[in-house]
Amino acid sequence: MADKVFPSSKPTAAPAAANGGTGGSAAATTAGASKSDLINPTARLPYRPQPRNRRRQYRPRRNYCRCCCCWIILVILALALLVAIAGTVLYVFYRPHRPSFTLASLRIHRLKLKTAADGSSSHLSTLFNLTLSSKNPNSHLSFSYDPFVVSCVTSNSNVLIGNGTLPAFVSDSKDESTFRGVAVAASTDLDAETVNDLRPELKKSNGVSLKVEMDTKVTAKMFGLKSKKVGIRVTCDGIKGTIPQGKSPAVANVAGTKCKVDLRIKIWKWTF
Repeated sequence: MADKVFPSSKPTAAPAAANGGTGGSAAATTAGASKSDLINPTARLPYRPQPRNRRRQYRPRRNYCRCCCCWIILVILALALLVAIAGTVLYVFYRPHRPSFTLASLRIHRLKLKTAADGSSSHLSTLFNLTLSSKNPNSHLSFSYDPFVVSCVTSNSNVLIGNGTLPAFVSDSKDESTFRGVAVAASTDLDAETVNDLRPELKKSNGVSLKVEMDTKVTAKMFGLKSKKVGIRVTCDGIKGTIPQGKSPAVANVAGTKCKVDLRIKIWKWTF
């Protein structure tokens, strides 16, 4: 009978081990390390710093600023809308009107222009006496006026020939105020250009064309609400005056005089 050969049950050594055993120990160490890492979940991993995302850090602050700006704009628009609605309602129901002024009379006591014999200098001396009236046509609106600065100028050349003042006063609803004896005077030296503009006006046969300007600031009050002071100018044009002869004053013709009220808005150095 033939003998049967059975293989050995012992594992054969790795080829690398036969060559010196270095490769086998390295493989075993790597396998052991990876196996220990899988078995021990608390093993520390190497630290890898992560770059910060600065955009995410400032995004909430930017969103907060945007929300604040939007709310502020909405509040301002809402207030402006309410003011516009209130103003429209007041205008529709009460129809506010501008105050009216009237120049009742103007007397010229003195209007002289003297020039030196050599023509080197010229002196102007004037004295006017005015009667003015103010009327408030509104039934629920009152006006409070600061002192007026009254000026008398020529209509064509705008030469100033007199200054005066009018005291402050309050014009209540449906009220009319009259001021008599308002003095406007001047005593000043004129330059050659002003004299050349004024002399032809004084020599006109049909009289001197004059106008009266009054500048002041006014405050309006209605139902306990008070506005800010606004500058106004009252211009009374269409006056025809003559040079007085002797001591008696000359009465100017004010029949065609019309007074208008304009707002005076000052922005820095310019007045509109």
